[in-house]
Amino acid sequence: MKADYILVHDADNVIVTLKEYHEGETLAVGNESIVLTSAITVGHKVAIKPIHKGENIIKYGFPIGHATKDVSVGEWVHSHNTKTNLEGTLEYTYEPSDSVKREVTPSERTFNAYVRENGDVGIRNEIWIINTVGCINKTAEVLAKQANQQFQSEGFDGVYHYPHLFGCSQLGDDLHNTQKILSNLVHHPNAAAILVLGLGCENNHIAEFKKIIGEFDEKRVKFLSAQEATDELEEGLNFLEELVEYAKSFKRQPVPISKLKVGLKCGGSDGFSGITANPLVGSFSDKLISQGGSTVLTEVPEMFGAETILMGRAKDEKVFTGIVDLVNDFKEYFIKHDQVVYENPSPGNKDGGITTLEEKSLGCVQKGGFSPVVDVLPYGGRVTKPGLTLLQGPGNDLVSVTALSASGAHIVIFTTGRGTPFGGPVPTVKMSTNTPLSEKKKNWIDFNAGELVQGKEMGEVTDELFEYIIKLASGEVKTNNEKNGFKEISIFKDGVIL
Repeated sequence: MKADYILVHDADNVIVTLKEYHEGETLAVGNESIVLTSAITVGHKVAIKPIHKGENIIKYGFPIGHATKDVSVGEWVHSHNTKTNLEGTLEYTYEPSDSVKREVTPSERTFNAYVRENGDVGIRNEIWIINTVGCINKTAEVLAKQANQQFQSEGFDGVYHYPHLFGCSQLGDDLHNTQKILSNLVHHPNAAAILVLGLGCENNHIAEFKKIIGEFDEKRVKFLSAQEATDELEEGLNFLEELVEYAKSFKRQPVPISKLKVGLKCGGSDGFSGITANPLVGSFSDKLISQGGSTVLTEVPEMFGAETILMGRAKDEKVFTGIVDLVNDFKEYFIKHDQVVYENPSPGNKDGGITTLEEKSLGCVQKGGFSPVVDVLPYGGRVTKPGLTLLQGPGNDLVSVTALSASGAHIVIFTTGRGTPFGGPVPTVKMSTNTPLSEKKKNWIDFNAGELVQGKEMGEVTDELFEYIIKLASGEVKTNNEKNGFKEISIFKDGVIL
């Protein structure tokens, strides 16, 4: 039976509404009848106990902030009467939890993928044009368009380019970040072959970029400097013709499910994100990891307020220390720029019912399920260990999905309560937190987690998601971002531009 509200945890002093209410309507909560003191929209919070000024607002069984004034039973709880508890960097104590130690059971389950010559596994057979600098974005675009028109074939999945702003006039960490992300894309196994397109006078010129790339297969990766070419379009198409023939040499074959890597992301959240989609993704993550696979969680600012949950799941003290540094270093980044850790980073999140950053964080970290954290990576790092890995990165959708893709994720699952058409370099599964969004935006949304508040059990929907991901990885279905050609990147920037 469809309920009208959700009490997420027995210890909570608020509920989340599942429909719109008018002022004066009565809500039956347990044995109590609560009269609403104002109109409440879907996904927002209502007090079910008196909450005194300064007292914590409890959701998910944890504080999501404190009341800035007395809140009566039936009152709307949101930004007008709630404030974050977050502040600067903190000290943490290593307190591992025995309850998160999970066994990995070898699985005979397979999916059909492309095995590259170095043994890496890809789920798409694409050709990527990676430009070293933003000055030649349009050159890369024209090359991709002409190549797709000229070399249409069933043997590969198309030629794609990824425009960006950087590669020149950058200093220090900014240049290094650009190089690491682009280098990781060069190595990504979803690309059968790569054309690295340079201009010639940029900081990240081809000779320097090769040092970052390291070892590469000369059959798979070609380089072209536009300033050195007589006709860069003609020479580029000649290279792409060679790369298309190379890509066509790969055929799908069964590989173990343990080879699959999935990135976990949320954006445009609402009051249901931490109730439907994010817990569903966490359940999927646990299932994949239990069979030897890997998942990657980023968005460090959206761990603030929930970081101790992840710290308690660190596989050892080294990983625990890595999580502490991950969180405090990102807080220092805010402090360095004279920015406070505010209530919530997005107006859209507030409209959807999320009040504080810790409320979003407690919902956000549920994407990581309950498995141990096995590794912590810097921005631009690549996944090397099976299990759940944390990756440094901001909450920004484009930057974080790019970082997840560059870390080696074959697929990114992107939960959303508001919707977005965006897609990264890899298939980006848009998962709606609520059914109305799924029904409204069929050209955006790939999977609906809203069924969890309409009677379906978590185990059933987890199995459906797992089977969908296997089909997606095997090339039997495509995401909407792939169908629409929405494949983009964005690179993190912190310093000055010359």
